[in-house]
Amino acid sequence: MKKIKIGLVPKLLIAIVLGILFGQLGSLPTVFLQIPITISSLFSSVLSFIIPLMIIGYVVIGIADLTQGAGKLLGATTLISYGSTLVGGVIAYVVASNIFPIFITPELSASVTEGGEGLAALFTIPLEPMLDVTSAIVFAFLFGISISWLRGQNKGETIYNFFNDFSAIITRILNSFIIPGLPIYIFGNFVNLSYTGSIQSILTVFWRVFLIVLALQLLGVIVLFIIAGIYRKEKPWQFIKNQIPGYITAVGTQSSAATIPVNVEIARKNGVSQQIREFVVPLCATIHLYGSITTVTSCVTAVLIMYGMPFDFPMMMGFILVLGIAMVAAPGAPGGAIMSALPFLPVVGIPAAGPIATLLISLYLTQDSFGTAANVSGDNAIALIIDKIYHTKILKDKSWTPSKNPETEIVKELNT
Repeated sequence: MKKIKIGLVPKLLIAIVLGILFGQLGSLPTVFLQIPITISSLFSSVLSFIIPLMIIGYVVIGIADLTQGAGKLLGATTLISYGSTLVGGVIAYVVASNIFPIFITPELSASVTEGGEGLAALFTIPLEPMLDVTSAIVFAFLFGISISWLRGQNKGETIYNFFNDFSAIITRILNSFIIPGLPIYIFGNFVNLSYTGSIQSILTVFWRVFLIVLALQLLGVIVLFIIAGIYRKEKPWQFIKNQIPGYITAVGTQSSAATIPVNVEIARKNGVSQQIREFVVPLCATIHLYGSITTVTSCVTAVLIMYGMPFDFPMMMGFILVLGIAMVAAPGAPGGAIMSALPFLPVVGIPAAGPIATLLISLYLTQDSFGTAANVSGDNAIALIIDKIYHTKILKDKSWTPSKNPETEIVKELNT
């Protein structure tokens, strides 16, 4: 008999539903409700311990990779991708801060913050992180930039390989323990939210939030293709039509990496040259995160409004700026963006491993596939723009001929 494999999102949805139902069983002895809450609390402690290590493991190697002398073409691709990501975050904040208060009323916020007192864990383990989040961030940025500089001097490969292996270890921990443990973690937290009576108000808010997020993601992708079409002096609607299979593939797989072959073929249909599509599409699958930052920013703003916390623009802008860099190093597993965002939630006053962070993880992961689809769809719009830059700059030089390694050849040519 063939074993049926259940994906992460169905598991999370099942965990949320079961947690809500279990938390309503007031006739049960309290200790039965405290058991999953205790497991969730222990998981939270481990997650708090891992978070600073995640920052070091991913951000160091991410900066070292992205900043080493990459040439004009790589610089242009990175700049456009990061700019698109930041614009997505800013637009999401502007929309959220003006529209969300319409349906997140003071009465609804009060029902969330003034719910019944949650149940305590049966016991806790004093597991303190080796570094606090701020120290890890400063360490990661300083070492990432320094390693990049060393590699530019043809040095530093030993320490680069060390952090590269360290990043692989963190990825292994996430994929084998943290990600699989999320349904249990979320189950325990939703038991407590249901027990306090605040879950109904939370769900009333977030189905509306997700409709707005989905609209912002689709609108952003359309605008990117319109910009690409205007720049190339071609009709953008055909580009949008061609992207539909890539969007559907990303929704089904929840993976930018798994969508790369489909996206490369779409880029070919769009008329993007082989050298550019084989260079830009895989790169943007890592560094272009318009859809993800739209969701994270919207959800964070909604939670801040819901809990009566400050959500002013300067604070959120700082969060968006650092998030645009941090998510570049997101692991290739579903939910990598929100896991990379966790260490930076204290920037907006949200504890990285508290119940609010757990709520954000739960809500983000249930729609992660749509954010991924927006990310990869925007990748092909960027490929169209970079291809235009390529044709107007490189192909004017008749001495240039493609090589077996187009990325190296293009960067070399643009540096001359």
